[in-house]
Amino acid sequence: MAKETHILVIPYPIQGHINPMLQFSKRLASKGPKVTFLVTNSISKSKEALQPTSVVTVDTISDGSKEGETLETLIATLDRFRLTVSQSLSEYIQKQNCFNFLVYDCCMPWALDVARQLGLDGAPFFTQSCAVNAIYYHLDRGTITLPLQGPTVSLPTLPALGVSDLPSVIYHTGSYPALLNLGLLQFSNIEQPNWIFFSSFMELEPEVVNWMASQWPVKTIGPAIPSMYLDKRLEDDKEYGLNLFKPNVDACMKWLDTKEIGSVVYASFGSLAALGEEQMEELSLGLKNSNCYFLWVVRESEEKKLPGNFIEETTERGLVVTWCPQLDVLAHKAIGCFMTHCGWNSTLEALSLGVPMVAMPQWTDQPTNAKFIVDVWKVGIRIKLDENSIATKEEIEFRIREVMEGERGKEMKMNSLRWKELAIEAVDEGGSSDKNIEEFITKLSHS
Repeated sequence: MAKETHILVIPYPIQGHINPMLQFSKRLASKGPKVTFLVTNSISKSKEALQPTSVVTVDTISDGSKEGETLETLIATLDRFRLTVSQSLSEYIQKQNCFNFLVYDCCMPWALDVARQLGLDGAPFFTQSCAVNAIYYHLDRGTITLPLQGPTVSLPTLPALGVSDLPSVIYHTGSYPALLNLGLLQFSNIEQPNWIFFSSFMELEPEVVNWMASQWPVKTIGPAIPSMYLDKRLEDDKEYGLNLFKPNVDACMKWLDTKEIGSVVYASFGSLAALGEEQMEELSLGLKNSNCYFLWVVRESEEKKLPGNFIEETTERGLVVTWCPQLDVLAHKAIGCFMTHCGWNSTLEALSLGVPMVAMPQWTDQPTNAKFIVDVWKVGIRIKLDENSIATKEEIEFRIREVMEGERGKEMKMNSLRWKELAIEAVDEGGSSDKNIEEFITKLSHS
């Protein structure tokens, strides 16, 4: 008797990796297979924040992390992480003895070896854009060499990229060597999988997706955000299911409900980015001087960098919170633009919900995402930095007004709404991403 299809999914323990992989798990489960989502103990406290779901089982294994260790420590101890998780994963699969397939985070290519040693097949899940991953691949294969030569880089199927449009770990040579190694590690066995999943959708990056698909079995399955904001086919799927920080839900939504359509700037720089004190002051003044309403997410660890009396002085126009339900906020009628660090999940959320962006990239893949936001998808504008790599209050104010009040901002809004339509079409029945997931499930169930 054939074993029932049961897929095991394991993400790297970072929110920007966990959320899209959890959403993919829900999509897979909606097609019939059983799905188990396996998190590691470095986020075990947050496991309690995983919302109950009737379609995906959540379980935990050890990753060797110790109490109080930071993400930076985790990345810097990749060998320890690999060894511990390899053993934990192998023991878990053998103990459960029920899985047919492993979907693993692209940062864990060695998981394919674990799976195949136990008689399972597996596929990586890439959580950054196809364009960014293409850049890492060209670096890994020597098409790009470090240090960079010249002010621009020309790569197949990608627009001309200035040095500052590349991932920061490439143009700031030596800035985060562990992260650069992690980016290149993804391609250590790229020729081996029979499936390669990307958290993007075909219509968003057609040229680079087709180029990749001509070489590897690449399948786009995104945007991997809750169904209620897209096709609405997955019942009760309104939340990702995980928050590493407790969101100020009521405060945010009640405040937004009092504001007019398109009148609010939403500013958030994700769960990892840390701005310097000078940049925080310039950002504070830029938001204040724009004379727009603003909702600004400032994590507890960053609050001390706010200028004295800033919150008191801006209570008429601003709300500062430590975390918020981002999808609910972006979907709210009051939001006129999203000031973002351009992390891939945040970018996909804004595209899928039709919100123009003020791009303020910080590191890793974010500069490349910003390049596409401005020059390819034409849904935002990028803040220019001064000679000290600071976004000044004048520049911030000018860019906010340009999106919120200018003619260019109206064009961005129209373009954003078109991308929203295409994102919905991709995951809806018969769409490009939906077909890819259906094809995978069909082949898996007959293997």
